[in-house]
Amino acid sequence: MPMPMDYRLAAQDFDRFLMEVVEATGLTTRNQAYTTIQAVLICFRRRLTLREAIVFAQVLPAMLRALFVEDWDPDAPQATSWDRATMTEEVKALRIDHNFSPDTAIHDVASVLRRHVEAEAFERVLTRLPAPARDFWS
Repeated sequence: MPMPMDYRLAAQDFDRFLMEVVEATGLTTRNQAYTTIQAVLICFRRRLTLREAIVFAQVLPAMLRALFVEDWDPDAPQATSWDRATMTEEVKALRIDHNFSPDTAIHDVASVLRRHVEAEAFERVLTRLPAPARDFWS
């Protein structure tokens, strides 16, 4: 079987994703966008069960899937609050001295992510997650 294109073009696809997040957030560098994306993914992941996270990861592009699971401690306590203000503060707290995430970071990353996933598969996965998890990506 030949190497899937998702893996062959993963770095190029991720670079496009970074640049779209730069534009959507008003950030100025790919490094800033990377921190914002990572923070949003970690924030979301912290609120899922292990099963839910694995289901969700299946529909992410290769590099985002890797970032979603990187440095994950599945034994860490699950966050329970889906309050948008709380999650926004959590996003902004990752590497606080180097984090320029705007208040709209979750929405901005969600809007870009939806352009980089297969829409039907993404929606199908979201229906398997709790309602607040679906709201996170709307």
